[in-house]
Amino acid sequence: MSRDIGRNNESAVHYESRRTARAAVMTAMTEDRKHEADWIGELNAQGILAAAADFGGAFPECMPRVVEAALVAARREGVISQSHAEEGAVAGACHEALSQLINKATGFNVGGKIGIARIDGHLSVAVFLSIGLLRLNDVAIGLAHRYI
Repeated sequence: MSRDIGRNNESAVHYESRRTARAAVMTAMTEDRKHEADWIGELNAQGILAAAADFGGAFPECMPRVVEAALVAARREGVISQSHAEEGAVAGACHEALSQLINKATGFNVGGKIGIARIDGHLSVAVFLSIGLLRLNDVAIGLAHRYI
């Protein structure tokens, strides 16, 4: 699974926001805890801090719990410190990513994973979720970026 997140053609000009977003999306899409841990280890080797958290519930009622899970995961994995600016960046990016999903998910049960990635001051949060309707599930992804 070893993949370098976007360095090959981007060495002359830094596209850290794109690399960070790509890492967050890939983290949110990991299949299970083992793949998640392996992937985060690969990202760490590339100098990218990352964290993930699972969530589920009725949408949009679960939004505050999802934002809280993102904050807890980001602090636990050392992606952010406990400063207001860094916590606010994660909370704001997570809320923005969830807001992108409101029209599609409101009124349904959802379950999925949050992926958080950081390179220097660039921070991205991706929300990858399954929207439940009996056995007819849909999927969606929301993504937001902040600079700390």
